[in-house]
Amino acid sequence: MGKILIIDDEKAIRNTLKEILEYEGYQVEEAADGLSGLEKIENDDFEAVLCDIKMPKMDGIEVLTKAAEIADDIPFIMISGNATIDTAIEATKKGAYDFISKPPDLNRLLITLRNAIDRKSMVIENKVLKRRVSKTREIIGESPAIQNITDTIEKVAPTDARVLITGENGTGKELVARWIHEKSNRARFQLIEVNCAAIPSELIESELFGHEKGAFTSAIKQRIGKFEQAHEGTLFLDEIGDMSLSAQAKVLRALQENKITRVGGDKDIDVNVRVIAATNKDLPKEIEKGNFRMDLYHRLSVILIHVPSLNERKDDIPLLAERFVKEICEDNGVSRKSFAPGAFNELKKLNYTGNIRELRNVVERLIILSGQKITEEDVAKYASPMHQQNNEKSVFEKYDTLQEFKDYVEKIFIEEKLRKNGWNVAKTAQEIDIQRSHLYNKIEKYNLRRGETGSTE
Repeated sequence: MGKILIIDDEKAIRNTLKEILEYEGYQVEEAADGLSGLEKIENDDFEAVLCDIKMPKMDGIEVLTKAAEIADDIPFIMISGNATIDTAIEATKKGAYDFISKPPDLNRLLITLRNAIDRKSMVIENKVLKRRVSKTREIIGESPAIQNITDTIEKVAPTDARVLITGENGTGKELVARWIHEKSNRARFQLIEVNCAAIPSELIESELFGHEKGAFTSAIKQRIGKFEQAHEGTLFLDEIGDMSLSAQAKVLRALQENKITRVGGDKDIDVNVRVIAATNKDLPKEIEKGNFRMDLYHRLSVILIHVPSLNERKDDIPLLAERFVKEICEDNGVSRKSFAPGAFNELKKLNYTGNIRELRNVVERLIILSGQKITEEDVAKYASPMHQQNNEKSVFEKYDTLQEFKDYVEKIFIEEKLRKNGWNVAKTAQEIDIQRSHLYNKIEKYNLRRGETGSTE
């Protein structure tokens, strides 16, 4: 069962409550005054707190107020031998779950404690579910580049202008596209997403435009494509720089004429779609190489939005890290951890090749491995997965043979390349110069799995 903190200056009360709660299966910590109680809340995770009101150094109401700044989801049950209606009302206004007079009725205390813990679990679960079903997360940042992006979204979203979003993988291009849709006049209709890099070139046209039954061997029934699904809404073409030239020609026609034709069909179908595209490639250079159509580029780039890398806006790292701490702690049902001021400086020193996604992974690692307060020493020690934390051994001391070390490095290399390429196996195999089947074997060997991308990319 959960861990309970008892804050009371009367040792006899603490001993009695501890004995009862431990008999019920709870783990119990004690604090003889408010200051030591707050210190324990800062450094540990509690399911609930039983707190006296009249105490030396700091009374219970002040403890309740300050504890809310550290971990606002811990239910406080206030206990007092000098109970008054005014005191109970004040405690409730400050966020106390309940107020019980001394000497406490033990049955009521246990029921109240159980209900408080259940309510905490429900609140956390609701927060997690609301965030997971929410279409669009907040764009976080106060840097000039991010402010410029949010200003541009406000101006562009109400129009039907096509938008081309550029930036490295993991910077949050999809989030920008979602906000444009959410703030547009098409928000009541669907936002349909297509990752052009993840679909084989021979299937991209069927994916975008659909196909008729019998159009090819495996076309056993008619299929509606993404353009038709996005009718009246928005179509987000992610990684459009990886689209085949033949598919580009058909997309160009759809943009010019607002019509599409299914694969294997001869009937024109009217579509009313706003197209937003994104790429991590330099499209002008791809045009020079003959990999991308110039006329399509000009059709897509009515408005250009460039999303900077995290290394270009490191002043936003504290805001992002705080948000990730809040979300990750809520997702895992633990009290919210906090950063010491020096920890942010250490986070800013890191080189984020994986951008927002990498920062989220770093924060999650710190939450798991650090105490209640994440210090700069924790960041230096745990931020990089290349560091071995077991008994302070370095990565070189961890492995006894050259083959073991080579496997370790190969796993990290392949995982990073897959992440960089959005887990497009074909593209990654080509980039690292091995056969696709060989790469699949490596993925299976190292048990690599595509992780969840970050919330506020």
